[in-house]
Amino acid sequence: MSELVDVPWNLILPILVLQVILQVIALIDVIRNKRTNGPYMMWIFIIILGNIIGSIIYFVFGRKND
Repeated sequence: MSELVDVPWNLILPILVLQVILQVIALIDVIRNKRTNGPYMMWIFIIILGNIIGSIIYFVFGRKND
């Protein structure tokens, strides 16, 4: 437990908040549109399991440009 005291939370907390916000926005976008490059359920799993990288990959490759 003493290792958690030494963690620089003031540097890690903004990254965690950014990750959660990006995941929520990506999940809302997938659920609303359902028109993606590939199966939308696959993108949901990529967003959830891929953390911040999964959300970025969805916004770069997953959205369908109509």
